[in-house]
Amino acid sequence: MIYDLLMRLPFSCWVLACAAAQSSGLVQYVNETPISAGAAIHIALRLSTILFLLLLGIACVLRTRPSTKASGLEPRISALAGTFLIYGIALFPRCPLTPAMEVVSTFMTLIGLTGSLIALYQLGRSFSLMAESRQLVTSGPYRFVRHPLYVGEEIAALGLFIQFASVWSALIFVMQVAFQLRRIHNEEAVLSTSFPEYHAYRRTTARLVPGIY
Repeated sequence: MIYDLLMRLPFSCWVLACAAAQSSGLVQYVNETPISAGAAIHIALRLSTILFLLLLGIACVLRTRPSTKASGLEPRISALAGTFLIYGIALFPRCPLTPAMEVVSTFMTLIGLTGSLIALYQLGRSFSLMAESRQLVTSGPYRFVRHPLYVGEEIAALGLFIQFASVWSALIFVMQVAFQLRRIHNEEAVLSTSFPEYHAYRRTTARLVPGIY
């Protein structure tokens, strides 16, 4: 019980810090910028970023205790890095975007956010930050891919990256994707151990992209 509560604390603090920084920038932008179509797109862009930053924080707070966990240090490092690294991108300076690229970034972030919300709704309190098992969910978007939450996250993360694109943020993004793939491997190992029916589910469902991977 205490361990599970402690694992929620750093994640929640990190998300709040990043969201607060973005919210402050949004307030300043609204106060200094005349109303226009371009400004409205930019405001939607920043709001979608803030919502994305808060999404997993809320799920983490509301989750139930796990029934099974991955052993060892590597699964925990992969889970933390896969989760936290992407939020670090939002701490870099924003890069100037054309209106068209702002639309693309906003669209990708909102699509990813919407997909993540649907997946989280389906998971309910079974959401896991670490490689843990709570309940096997195979309905909703989980009928088509085994990890729809990660698909939504990475689409939104790409939209987020466009706003802060640089060599260093690109390096962080690539590292985050690598840790997410390792995280997926660890989670599937735990689920295979906890739920015998997971083996049949794996054979009939794509990991991330139907018909490809």
